[in-house]
Amino acid sequence: MFRTGKRNLITDVPGLSVGNISDGNLKSGVTVVVCDQPTVAGVQVLGGAPGTRETDLLEPHNTVETVNALALSGGSAFGLDAASGVQAALRERGIGFEVRGNVVPIVPAAIVFDLANNGDKEWGRYAPYRDMGFEAVQVASRDFAIGTAGAGVGSLTSGLKGGLGSASTVLDNGVNIGALAVVNATGSVTLGRGRHFWAAPFEIGNEFGGLGYPSPIPEDARSILLKFRDKLANTTIAVIATDAVLTPAAAKRLAICAHDGFARSIWPTHTPADGDLVFALGTGTSGKVLSFDDAIDLYAAAGATMARAIARGVCAATPSPNDLFPTWSSR
Repeated sequence: MFRTGKRNLITDVPGLSVGNISDGNLKSGVTVVVCDQPTVAGVQVLGGAPGTRETDLLEPHNTVETVNALALSGGSAFGLDAASGVQAALRERGIGFEVRGNVVPIVPAAIVFDLANNGDKEWGRYAPYRDMGFEAVQVASRDFAIGTAGAGVGSLTSGLKGGLGSASTVLDNGVNIGALAVVNATGSVTLGRGRHFWAAPFEIGNEFGGLGYPSPIPEDARSILLKFRDKLANTTIAVIATDAVLTPAAAKRLAICAHDGFARSIWPTHTPADGDLVFALGTGTSGKVLSFDDAIDLYAAAGATMARAIARGVCAATPSPNDLFPTWSSR
């Protein structure tokens, strides 16, 4: 039987902290996952319109096997600057990959498109995301806000505000797994125009309303309800993490399996208009090397935990001035 961790956040995985910086006028922000120690990582991109930095480094056949932080940002391609701010903050602390006396913080990054959400994007010559990334590291902690926060502050889904979501699961063997998601999807996280979440079968307690599935399933649940018809205007980006000991190849497999949570909670997903991506982290702080059977349980929990994080991000969204779409709580 799965249960949530103490916080029901990705930071229930020991060795991680999260920092959020957002600007309500801009309707955009940055979320940073900071690793206490260099951490094994992987990535899987399944969307057709990704925006990324340093993801090639994470392939299992490449040299650098660990990262120091991950940067998730709004701002479309402008938001990739957030990683530079995170690097600057970590370099000041002497954190990074040492190369011939130089310290290079390893900070892969991904972005969502939130330029067309009624926020003021007239920022002048340079976008603000580098400074926001720096500031996000300064406020990183085990406790953090979800919903209209960080990189999810300006996110939208089909007909509803999106947001930043997180969830955690403790497996029977004591291994922790956690998910973090910036939900800015082309598709819908609810069945049609109703309040019931696609992720309902995986809900623990009433963490996103406790509504289950409607009976009968409404006809409009089978309709494809899209936020925008424009290309490159969407994306859900996420992190899945565990305190089990992982190899780089196992981290990539964890990222692949966490995409099942996208498919269980968003309809449709992985479209040509989405840049859907999952980073995976293995802190190894539990010291547990998984058996084959335990690894299957971990990969199953990855999808379920990710689905819950996505639903929680939308459920927790709060209204702001000039919103294009309503929040789930107002539906």
